[in-house]
Amino acid sequence: MRNSICHCLACQRRTGGPFSQQARFAREQVSVTGGSTPFLRVGDEGPGARFHFCPHCGVTVYYEPLGLPGFVSIPVGAFADPGFPAPTVSVYEDRMHAWVVPPPDAEHYP
Repeated sequence: MRNSICHCLACQRRTGGPFSQQARFAREQVSVTGGSTPFLRVGDEGPGARFHFCPHCGVTVYYEPLGLPGFVSIPVGAFADPGFPAPTVSVYEDRMHAWVVPPPDAEHYP
């Protein structure tokens, strides 16, 4: 599992927050039940992702990074677990809000 936070402007808009946090798993590790409404988003860099939203409440259920076939990312908030581990990767830090402080031992990318 890769647990990361993204500070890109697209993720800020999509989540309504200062960053997104997601856990990435191999597709075979994830079981999805029920329907979803897909939306294809072009990335700031790279091929983008196919997001799957709940057709009833609109929450992001999971997404498929198009540049990483065989992987699925799930927003950490979907787990509703305050004990979920801290992120180990922080990306697009050049767009990070000045008051956000990622874990110092995380991998950091501008």
